[in-house]
Amino acid sequence: MVRLNIPVSILNLAPIREGESQKQAIEATVDLAKAAEAMGYQRYWIAEHHNTSTLVSSATVILIKHVLEHTEAIRVGSGGIMLPNHAPLVVAEQFGTMATLYPERVDLGLGRAPGTDMLTASALRRSKGHDSVHTFPDDVQALLKYFGPSSEQDFVKAFPGVDTHVPLYILGSSTDSAKLAAKLGLPYAFASHFAPQHMAEAIEIYRDQFQPSNYLSEPYIIICLNVIAADSDDEAKKEMTSMQQFFLNVIRGTNQPLSPPIDQINDIWSPQEKYTVQSMTSYTLVGEHASIRQQLYEFQQAYDVDEIMAVSYIFDRKKQKRSYQILKDIVTQHP
Repeated sequence: MVRLNIPVSILNLAPIREGESQKQAIEATVDLAKAAEAMGYQRYWIAEHHNTSTLVSSATVILIKHVLEHTEAIRVGSGGIMLPNHAPLVVAEQFGTMATLYPERVDLGLGRAPGTDMLTASALRRSKGHDSVHTFPDDVQALLKYFGPSSEQDFVKAFPGVDTHVPLYILGSSTDSAKLAAKLGLPYAFASHFAPQHMAEAIEIYRDQFQPSNYLSEPYIIICLNVIAADSDDEAKKEMTSMQQFFLNVIRGTNQPLSPPIDQINDIWSPQEKYTVQSMTSYTLVGEHASIRQQLYEFQQAYDVDEIMAVSYIFDRKKQKRSYQILKDIVTQHP
């Protein structure tokens, strides 16, 4: 039986829309979190990015705390904290503090990439040597210990942090992350919203190599997908041009804010740029209710994942919320 009635969550990069200020972008991040909570979404994650003038998610922990303050029940976390940029003890203290203030509401998704260009990554690194990327597995183990029971601690401890048992999620866009999540017996979140090429292989590796742990008895897979849902297929396709322009900025290395939809996307990109953007966004659910349901059905028929984390790069905030409502209605109404 194909599972459609699964948890859905939201990933937000906290983009600045054309004509908006940084403060307005932060307010929009909170506003969407409140809407997600009202709709019954499982969790709301914020991604860490640096030296990107069109995103306001660099101080990810502060944004997470801000969202927690303005919501009541939805789980809030990182999608993710880029661990090479941070000392594990500091991360444990930050998330341990939030978990103390907001029990059972804090998630810690961890990535091994810097979340920026290499020059900025060098400025962010906690040591001059760039070995922190390669120590990622050890750093994850350190975090598991810091959040664990007091009886298993070493001399250096995280206060707050000990006994908070903040849940960890391994994030990735490659098979390496799948192997690590499986080995540690942790839930796994794959970034199909921008790097779908290795998704199928990563899912298979994670399931085949998964080792039950104290944290998780069976594999748990979250797949992040772009979702552009609207009241008609034509409307959704037009709204999708905002997302396409977003990814066009990525491949061009330009810093344009999230732009309004346009009528003719082919007027602004080359054939090679079109191919690259379409490759990066090949796992996108787009259309009206019935179209999204069919696409989700086919996706689940092929991969049967445990949770969908949606990204909706839609310029109009009301239409963005409408997109998330359509997705939530689909998984709620269809077993």
